Amino acid sequence: MNLVETNDIESAPLAGRFRTFMPVVIDVETGGFNAKTDAILEVAAVILAMDDQGKLDIEETFFQRIIPFAGANIEEAALKFTGIDPYHPLRIARGEKDVFQAMFKQVRTAMKSKACKRAILVGHNAHFDHGFVNAASERHGLKRNPFHPFSSFDTATLAGLAYGQTVLSRACEAAGIEFDSAEAHSARYDAQKTAELFCTIVNRWKDLGGWPG
Repeated sequence: MNLVETNDIESAPLAGRFRTFMPVVIDVETGGFNAKTDAILEVAAVILAMDDQGKLDIEETFFQRIIPFAGANIEEAALKFTGIDPYHPLRIARGEKDVFQAMFKQVRTAMKSKACKRAILVGHNAHFDHGFVNAASERHGLKRNPFHPFSSFDTATLAGLAYGQTVLSRACEAAGIEFDSAEAHSARYDAQKTAELFCTIVNRWKDLGGWPG
């Protein structure tokens, strides 16, 4: 480890742990599986922090319901799965562009405070969430997307390694994390549980003598 990396770990432990990347847990609830054509209905971002002992924990959460973009496709099967009614008169939602601008700004502010150079997306089956985040950014021409364009941490893979489970609810159960199936398929809840799972795996790895030992 060189001097710069040592100083990073001492002054900003999160930056030192993940090669100056700041992990942010993302969950999107959508109107289908096609990131280019299907609506994003909810998004949540959980920002993590690391204490002086190298323990990872949840710091703050961003959550917003989203008004489908003009011409967005919404599959009825997706709505039945999530239980989201995008047309409910009491649903408090904002336009997609405004939501992602606000989320990106919050992530960039956290990056600066932690001396991180870029955010890296953490998700359960991360490729899905990453695709929708990138599609929204491209759709609205957002120039300051803080996330790495293709790298991510996938808790489905990590949980498969650590606990032999790849389904979020089962992985949480194996990790000793409370999981309420009635609350699932909300971006806020799923992001919270994914964040708890990621922190548990990272912290357990450290306790077992993994880096940084």
